[in-house]
Amino acid sequence: MLVSSPVTTTGGLFILSAPSGGGKTSLSRALIPYLAQHNAPAEISVSYTTRAPRPGEEQGVHYHFVDVPTFRAMADAGEFLEHAEVFGRHYGTGRQRTDALLTAGLDVILDIDWQGARQVRQQHPEVTSIFILPPSAAELERRLRGRGQDSDDVIAARMAAARAEMSHHDEYDFVVINEDFDRAVAELAAVLLARRLRAPRQRATRAALIADLLASPRHIG
Repeated sequence: MLVSSPVTTTGGLFILSAPSGGGKTSLSRALIPYLAQHNAPAEISVSYTTRAPRPGEEQGVHYHFVDVPTFRAMADAGEFLEHAEVFGRHYGTGRQRTDALLTAGLDVILDIDWQGARQVRQQHPEVTSIFILPPSAAELERRLRGRGQDSDDVIAARMAAARAEMSHHDEYDFVVINEDFDRAVAELAAVLLARRLRAPRQRATRAALIADLLASPRHIG
């Protein structure tokens, strides 16, 4: 007699990384409603950061903005799933909220860099990671300059940082090229949707259907 392995219907954990200017924020925001249309609820984890809010950013929506002492206290207490320092500012993913979302059956997308990705893999080997690349270096620089906020020296520094970030793309499970926005959203969604079709999850979520299909035929008449 076959004994089935324990199955889980918890949500999946996904890492989304990209260099600055790679389009990660826009893609991830478009990904959520796309997945909702396919009955695949997902949520983007709201990170903690010590940087100041930018114009239009809201507390608890774009980030949880905290001061450095608070951040360090949280890190010391083990309240972060991962945390890293980027350009002199601290960023971290709250452990408790992430676990709650996964337990509720939602897929959770972590918008983090390669440093954080390494930390998450150590704790969650089953995590699926995706790296977003721009279609060219010229296009990446154009996007960075399109913000109209930085000097040439700052742009050069950001391009160097982007190259350093992109050098870690081979640590990821999937790579998506953000050349055509709609296609990139669809490719990201394909990765998340595919996990929901894995056999253990289908056996758990479609247990009644499978049991009915495998039941002995009923005599009619």
